[in-house]
Amino acid sequence: MNVSEFLWKRLQEWGLKRAYGYPGDGAGGIDVALQKEIDAGNIDYVQVRHEEMAAFMATAHAKFTSQVGLCFATSGPGAIHLLNGLYDAKLDHVGVVAIMGQQARTAIGSNYQQEVDLQSLCKDVASEYIVTVTEPSQMRHAIDRAVRIARDKRSPTVIIVPNDLQELSYSEPPMAHGSTHTGIGTTIGSKVPEETGLRAAADILNSGKKVAILAGAGALEATDELLETAEILGAGIAKALLGKAAVPDELPFVTGSIGLLGTKPSWDLMKECDTFLMVGSSFPYSEFLPEPGQARGVQIDIDSGRLSLRYPMEVSLQGDCAATLRALIPLLQHNTDRSWRTRIEKEVADWWKVLEARAMNSADSLNPQRVFRELSKQLPDNAIITADSGSVANWYARDLRMRRGMKASLSGGLASLGAGTPYAMAGKMAFPERTVIACMGDGAMQMNGLNVMITISKYWRQWSNPKLIVLVLNNQDLSQVTWEERIQLGKGKTESTQAIPDFPYHKYAELLGLKGICVDDPEKVAAAWDEALSADRPVILEARTDPNVPPLPPHITLQQAKAFLSSLISEPERSSVILDSAKEMLTSIMPSHKS
Repeated sequence: MNVSEFLWKRLQEWGLKRAYGYPGDGAGGIDVALQKEIDAGNIDYVQVRHEEMAAFMATAHAKFTSQVGLCFATSGPGAIHLLNGLYDAKLDHVGVVAIMGQQARTAIGSNYQQEVDLQSLCKDVASEYIVTVTEPSQMRHAIDRAVRIARDKRSPTVIIVPNDLQELSYSEPPMAHGSTHTGIGTTIGSKVPEETGLRAAADILNSGKKVAILAGAGALEATDELLETAEILGAGIAKALLGKAAVPDELPFVTGSIGLLGTKPSWDLMKECDTFLMVGSSFPYSEFLPEPGQARGVQIDIDSGRLSLRYPMEVSLQGDCAATLRALIPLLQHNTDRSWRTRIEKEVADWWKVLEARAMNSADSLNPQRVFRELSKQLPDNAIITADSGSVANWYARDLRMRRGMKASLSGGLASLGAGTPYAMAGKMAFPERTVIACMGDGAMQMNGLNVMITISKYWRQWSNPKLIVLVLNNQDLSQVTWEERIQLGKGKTESTQAIPDFPYHKYAELLGLKGICVDDPEKVAAAWDEALSADRPVILEARTDPNVPPLPPHITLQQAKAFLSSLISEPERSSVILDSAKEMLTSIMPSHKS
């Protein structure tokens, strides 16, 4: 074997059998070797239109499968393009291995074409492990360490391969001084804290009369344990955005999302609890958590670096969330006082009525909440839902009711615009039998989504279930930033930066041989979703929505109210903003009111 052939063989031995990437002469030998593995049926390759999409897809693959994601690119610009998606993996703590080409070893340092100092470029995003392979026998430990560290540290790692090395004959490392011999053996570590810590945590939780649980991405595999813990303690469960699929929204004590995109029941849960259990989350916005000193805190996380980071915890347990909760549950005492739980359940029931009323408010063309309300009613079992950053994330976070067995994710820590469609593509490649739905704003769709639709058109015929739906909220406004300017800066919409071109998204789908649907009548939204979910090919569902429907936070501060009123002075769409905001506020107070 040559070095490139060994690279792909060794990655397969680690179980990495799907690669997302784009070719280039800086990775020419890697491309040729990959073709041999594709022809042999050993590797599934997805050719993207832009390297950033490859890194996003690898990140989503890791999130949806709990396996290491894999992407590759050529030298110079190709490697640079991977960075944004790799930062998405870094900030959301998932394992991705990136293979990057490089100019010949003899040219490095000579200011050669496409020569970039990739070690320096990647030293932050791949801080856990980055290596440039300079000798054939080095490739073995480069791959072994990159995959093991990506998996166990849940972090991106980078292997840089100069192009003159790629077709050299591979040789095993010699039994000699200065050589190392790595392996693929299983890593077995402690997943459960010591009993003294478990008992200390149980004492705190058992003493609580008003227990609040916050579940994050680390709790996605701990659904049963979370529900049993909440049942014993009479607790409510709020969810960080990346933990949206951790527990079903059908349950009356699940308060939904937390934060600016969150719900009023989650706000009340955190502000009124006397005991706080954080499970698998590093939710960053402390203003939405209990006041320091208000609640006794217990945290569970596999990463010690995230313990007692967002709230001053009394006991921090380092361990796998599911395993730690299973060990903790026998030490918990059943709380017979259900008054806290009863209150939570009433607030949750009232909140769903508020959301229903808000969704039914009239708007210019469509109220975006109506679009998500109708989708929520029709979500297929085991669906995979992705969302992009922007105002669409508000409606995704609040209005979609997750059921057990569904998967959902978005770019969380990085909150990168343009991740929703590559996430959907990766979800579909990993689970072709499932229905996948990407929820996009028009800004994100114009940035990356149109690009990824070409990739979808290239691969959809190989899926056992062709259903992949890309919802696009077409409002010709980067509306999340517009609302942030109104609420945070007290300024009206700056049209030169916020207005974006109209585009016929549904017709673009038809150009690609896919199905396009456009809806602008609220009475036809449900039928549009039914048509999309019944289609025999991927769909772009274009919903022409009103950008001035406000994504109300769960709690409005005096400062926010003053800023909003100040923004109206320079607001070019003042009448629409005032009218839509008044409707939302009125139905929040009086859900039965028809606006």
